[in-house]
Amino acid sequence: MADWTYQVIDPNGKEKKGNIVAETELEAKNKLKLEGNMVISLTKATALTKEISFSIGGKVKPRDLSVFCRQFTSMINAGVTILDTLDMLSDQTENKTMAKAIKGVHAEIQKGETLSDSLKKYPNVFPDIMVSMVAAGEASGKIDIAFERMSAHFEKSAKLNGMIKKAAVYPIIVVIVAIAVVIVMLVKVIPSYSDMFNDLGTELPGITKAVLAMSNFVTGYWYIIVAVVAIAVIAIKAYKKTNSGQIFFGTLARKLPVFGKLNIKTAASNYARTLSTLVYSGLPMIEALGITANTMKNALYRNALNKAREEVSKGVPLSEPITACGLFPPMVSHMTRIGEETGDLEGMLTRLADYYDEEVEMATQTVMAAIEPMIILVLAAIVGVLVAAVMAPMLTMYQAMDTL
Repeated sequence: MADWTYQVIDPNGKEKKGNIVAETELEAKNKLKLEGNMVISLTKATALTKEISFSIGGKVKPRDLSVFCRQFTSMINAGVTILDTLDMLSDQTENKTMAKAIKGVHAEIQKGETLSDSLKKYPNVFPDIMVSMVAAGEASGKIDIAFERMSAHFEKSAKLNGMIKKAAVYPIIVVIVAIAVVIVMLVKVIPSYSDMFNDLGTELPGITKAVLAMSNFVTGYWYIIVAVVAIAVIAIKAYKKTNSGQIFFGTLARKLPVFGKLNIKTAASNYARTLSTLVYSGLPMIEALGITANTMKNALYRNALNKAREEVSKGVPLSEPITACGLFPPMVSHMTRIGEETGDLEGMLTRLADYYDEEVEMATQTVMAAIEPMIILVLAAIVGVLVAAVMAPMLTMYQAMDTL
């Protein structure tokens, strides 16, 4: 398949530009003409065009998927065919990466592929959970319900991600600003006082000597600091890709002060929401657990759910490995067991997900309330040390003058 950049006059007489996916130029031209367009120009998309398109579109987020599923459901319920729906959505979607994928799905369906198989060919845009839900919807003849359910699922995921980012962004910004202030003080402000301190002719206080030494090191060996930081970042990223690294950072995420409980509740919500959605679609439990495991960002939970999948395949109730792993809060294992006993696992997991969504929201507020004063105290301490380093020699000089 190739990308083609086109310029046409649509049936309403308006000029329109965009991209279309097709095997050959003739196929692309025929597709455009079938839609009632008059083709003005049609050229094969260059590598530069593709890169620009990708950079503008960016990563496909849960919010984009939620909007896509909601619009798809509305159009299907209105009697619009799947091909026409995809065609309209590819034009309406603002995310260029997603729009390109939708056009690709449209082209695959025209070749005779099913919708789920077509979505599966774009794993970077449409996740496994969506492909499985659509396949189940096709099998049951309730594809509109599958998309409606997915819309709610991705909307909840987007809200959850938003709350977590809200808790993390503020301290990150403040820390960056604090580091920038310290660097400016050490590189610009402190050196300007250095000569004055030397002219005082008195013994400098220990705090001033320490800050001056730090300032001299930063200004004289900044390239070493930059190299060490760069190497550390690269090493950490490489380590995170290893199994031991994923386990280490997964364990760290659970035990972090303040953030630990938030991460645990987020994992519980993600588990319950994803599994309930898949169970609702009629997917076999073993397959549903495999997909749910792949959605978990923390390697500890991913491994635990994969192990649970193996246990369930042997006939063991899901609640037993969920309890045995010791990673989830007690309520998760209790609600899972009750759902199994009552035959309403999907309903119990949905209620569990709603509960932990609220818990994550409250935990986020708690994190924000706890971090703000901590950051203020740290910044005050840093500024206090720097100010003390500058003022201490002057106070020493004034005291010496008073004794004369």
